[in-house]
Amino acid sequence: MTESLRPRRSNLAVPGSNPRFLDKAKGLPADQVFLDLEDAVAPLAKPDARKNIVAALNEGGWGTKIRAVRVNDLTTQWTYRDVIEVVEGAGQNLDAIMLPKVQNPEQIVWLDLLLTQIEKTMGFELGKIGIEAQIENAAGLIAVDAIAKASPRVETIIFGPADFMASINMKSLVVGEQPAGYDVGDAYHHILMSILMAARANNKQAIDGPYLQIRDLDGYRRVAGRSAALGFDGKWVLHPGQVDVANEVYSPSQDDYEHAELILDAYDYYTSEAGGKKGSAMLGDEMIDEASRKMALVISAKGRAAGLRRSSGFTPPEA
Repeated sequence: MTESLRPRRSNLAVPGSNPRFLDKAKGLPADQVFLDLEDAVAPLAKPDARKNIVAALNEGGWGTKIRAVRVNDLTTQWTYRDVIEVVEGAGQNLDAIMLPKVQNPEQIVWLDLLLTQIEKTMGFELGKIGIEAQIENAAGLIAVDAIAKASPRVETIIFGPADFMASINMKSLVVGEQPAGYDVGDAYHHILMSILMAARANNKQAIDGPYLQIRDLDGYRRVAGRSAALGFDGKWVLHPGQVDVANEVYSPSQDDYEHAELILDAYDYYTSEAGGKKGSAMLGDEMIDEASRKMALVISAKGRAAGLRRSSGFTPPEA
């Protein structure tokens, strides 16, 4: 599924209670925009925020952006109204519902069933609206593989660092950075890898969470680089200034993209009749084989999704 899903390098959060921000988000180069009904919206503002979101989605102007809405979590009284009002009101202009603080697969099943009922009632295409599952506590992380398997609608698994840090009593108030006193390794490595393994085992996308120091772009780049190096597909963006950084960090460099395409072409040639039907071959000083091809496919797919284009092709050696 990850090959067919659209890129989500930058995932811009926009509070549904602010119509001006909703309108501004349409013109930003984020791959995905999620309109928030949860933490960014005060309890008394949630009913009006639903109306704002429905209006913004139906007005259009989002271009090729993925349009998602984050509803409230299932321990609250707001979730069912969030889903019903938003999907009934703007389901044809909506790509995904983000469910925060997912703790078990049953919560995903609930959302899947409700979406199906609404789609049938409204005459919408069945199964079109995806689900994004946000992992924000220990229970959710332990159940993350089952959560990823719970519905074919699930498209992404998302790390929610702030609530996660609170849920495990982490001694830190700085979201996205290493906790004070943790001077060896990465305190979040196990969490990120667990999410990534569940995503990849079930052909979903893995998305890193926010970096709250919104004006520290060097810090954002550094932290994003860690999850990008592991293989994450993208990261949350809380400020327009972070968008370009996310798009860059989660895309391969032009040189890496060109090299990946070269490996694919060379391997295709050397395994052919004309190339000698070789299982492995030399490409300059580098030996390439089937494993090289698989690695190159990943970089090539990410590069193409990011809009990169190659400048030259592979030239077979003269016989």
